[in-house]
Amino acid sequence: MTKRHMPPRGPVAAGAVLLLALSGCAATGSTGAMNGPGMMGDASAGYHFSRLSCSAPTSLPGSTVRVVLADMGMSRMVTGTAPLRAHMMLRATPGTVTAGQVSLVVTNMGWRTHEVVVLPLPAGTVEGQRIPGPDGKVDETGSLGEASASCTSGTGEGIRAGTAGWTTVTLPPGRYELVCNLANHYADGMHQELDVVPRA
Repeated sequence: MTKRHMPPRGPVAAGAVLLLALSGCAATGSTGAMNGPGMMGDASAGYHFSRLSCSAPTSLPGSTVRVVLADMGMSRMVTGTAPLRAHMMLRATPGTVTAGQVSLVVTNMGWRTHEVVVLPLPAGTVEGQRIPGPDGKVDETGSLGEASASCTSGTGEGIRAGTAGWTTVTLPPGRYELVCNLANHYADGMHQELDVVPRA
């Protein structure tokens, strides 16, 4: 019997699809919802993600890090609070920048409200090791800034589904963790390391 080639599954494959979709949204400027390969089950299962209704300025200070936020399995816009073990992701590109001004351009392709907070990563630790409190959030002590407003810069009530938010922070050389710190989002996988290296 001839074996059929099955497409890759899991968070990495889903992330690739979302990044491709984001490129398409930026090119078309369209809004609405699209279907994509499922994160769980076979490729025909499908999942939904938002298209952008607003975008960040094309010119921002310093290095630019583009962050894509997503949550799998949603079929309509819902609040920021999420159940544990929900399928969520945070993907930042590039993962290494030079010290100085860094602009985070965050696009929420999911159906829940999200945010991105920049936290220092203590020596000897790796991203994803923070322990959330009873409220499902991690300690933000030492935060260097956040993007948590829809269609504008800085802090707010969260980046709504299908919108973008952005912020510019000044980062010395070191290791940082980008996190979504709404209830249970960190525990559900919304974190990534960002490395900042000295200027040559």
